[in-house]
Amino acid sequence: MADGSLYAWWCCALGWALALVAADGFLVDITYVESAVAKGAVCLDGSAPAYHLARGSGSGENSWLVHFEGGGWCNNVTTCLQRKRTRLGSSKEMATQIAFSGILSDTPDDNPDFYNWNKVKVRYCDGSSFTGDVEEVDPATKLHYRGARIWQAVMDDLLAKGMDKAENALISGCSAGGLTSILHCDRFHDLLPPAARVKCLSDAGFFINEKDVAGVGYIAAFFNDVVTTHGSAKNLPPSCTSTLPPGTCFFPQNEVKQIQTPLFILNAAYDSW
Repeated sequence: MADGSLYAWWCCALGWALALVAADGFLVDITYVESAVAKGAVCLDGSAPAYHLARGSGSGENSWLVHFEGGGWCNNVTTCLQRKRTRLGSSKEMATQIAFSGILSDTPDDNPDFYNWNKVKVRYCDGSSFTGDVEEVDPATKLHYRGARIWQAVMDDLLAKGMDKAENALISGCSAGGLTSILHCDRFHDLLPPAARVKCLSDAGFFINEKDVAGVGYIAAFFNDVVTTHGSAKNLPPSCTSTLPPGTCFFPQNEVKQIQTPLFILNAAYDSW
């Protein structure tokens, strides 16, 4: 097969795969948490945080699955300025509808455990896995580091919409969102009724403090810069920050032993990070 034909074949295969994914999902409208702006709970560019909510029904009416979007992090002014102009830094750049599929699907055959639960996808626009909180805003960059405030504002909004009556709840996330579900696991549990069954799921969020294939400790330095830039230290578990440098408390290996809520970890053997 000629190179051009092979390329065309792969493009067609990719198109078919994307079509199948789209067919599996159903579109859910965006919800902007406008009330959060007055509290300073805003994206990097100062816009309101957002999420998508598909209401539960029947036996799932009082069960909640809250999924946090992934998308890496920004670790300094330069990378956060770049991010600010994208959907990962501004709700103004987010699609107003997204397809819910997989663990968010409403099809019993595809998602037998959660198909009729209240399903939420929280959009990611702070670049710190929802841990940052810096009061000052540099007038030159107009960057807002407010991830922890976004977390609280979104949770408050969901609690007001019925999550305060949850009987079952699962917090989940992928990549940077998977790290979010670890760092906020017990905090999420504490928001819910004492009798609620609460668990946490981290998909590809267990980043390890190891050198990369070139023998460089890149991720340790990177996470330290994230924590410093976003002022995250005060929002990381005190059980870790009281004994270790705050940057190392971004690594789940230093967190999981203290987590009281049941936590399921799904991770590939290899990760580009």
